[in-house]
Amino acid sequence: MKVFIWLITMIPIGILFLSLGIYSVFRKKPMWFYSGTEVDEKDITDVAAYNRANGIMWMAFSAVYFISAILGIFQLNAAAYVSSIGSLAGIPILVFTYKKIYSKYKRNDK
Repeated sequence: MKVFIWLITMIPIGILFLSLGIYSVFRKKPMWFYSGTEVDEKDITDVAAYNRANGIMWMAFSAVYFISAILGIFQLNAAAYVSSIGSLAGIPILVFTYKKIYSKYKRNDK
């Protein structure tokens, strides 16, 4: 029963972040990082590459949850550690990665 609850929790979370990554890749306007912010097209040099990088970032983050789901079938305690550490470490890594992506594609016209 615990494994079932684990799977119905981890798989949808993984799908959510994977979907966000796929959406980002195919978006025509620049992808935002978090709710309430917008990135102006005029501020980005290559919108497609910027969105692709954002998409890859989110898809990589989703891997934590898919790996944790699969690991949970065999070793629930280890899966809990993977999801906890992956989530806690993943959030600052996401912020750092997004800042690098933004600075790489930010227009520097003076």
